[in-house]
Amino acid sequence: MKALAWLLPLAFAACAPAARVVDPPGPPERAVLMRHHWSLADARDAGGARIGALFARPQQPLQIDFDQTRLAIDHACNRIGGAYALLEGHLVVEDLVQTMMACADPAVAALDAAIGDRLRGRSALTLQTAGDVPALTLVNAQGDRLRFVGRLTAAARYGGAGERMFFEVAPRTAACADSTAGVGACLNVRERRYDASGLLVGEPGAWQILREPIEGYAHENGVRTVLRVMRYRIADPKPGMPETAYVLDAIIESAVATP
Repeated sequence: MKALAWLLPLAFAACAPAARVVDPPGPPERAVLMRHHWSLADARDAGGARIGALFARPQQPLQIDFDQTRLAIDHACNRIGGAYALLEGHLVVEDLVQTMMACADPAVAALDAAIGDRLRGRSALTLQTAGDVPALTLVNAQGDRLRFVGRLTAAARYGGAGERMFFEVAPRTAACADSTAGVGACLNVRERRYDASGLLVGEPGAWQILREPIEGYAHENGVRTVLRVMRYRIADPKPGMPETAYVLDAIIESAVATP
């Protein structure tokens, strides 16, 4: 069972030390960084050799996300986060904290240190925004060169921060005839609510057919899941397209349903 993954940002906030770097307001790079998910595409050491230790998960490359003052690293063994600053063309990261899960694969377990050690400190930052795919290049004090490619976040694509909500997804799909997901492919969901401690609050909502797909979620029949999703209102939908978009944010629980 996967549980309470959505509490990780709260854990970071609780144990992260106060940032000691001083960041001038509004560097132009920040807006570009915040609008994209940044996936590691290439990594070379000072001699030009590929840093293979950073690619232990080839199907899930390391990813960095930025908000105004903090960054988060996904697809290592643990989730990693910390404060950052942008100073005179450099990314400055002083302290990183992480969750404390164990990973059975030694190569995956080593990812936390492999990426953390290369991001801490001061790295020259270059952004390339020409063309269809933006690129972010970081060169640290040791001469390691990390190249990331960006893809727009859902908030950037839909023009707003979205609304966070929780869905319990029934083990079996429901019959439907007019969904954007296709005939017979609708999810059967009900809304759940949690408090800041991760405890359920109140009674779940009524079961209902969700006629829009949840971006990033692939349902497996016979498996009950609880999802954290972001709901976006589409201001100017195309004819015949839904006015609402749902994007998977995290899988909170996952378990095979009993017959």
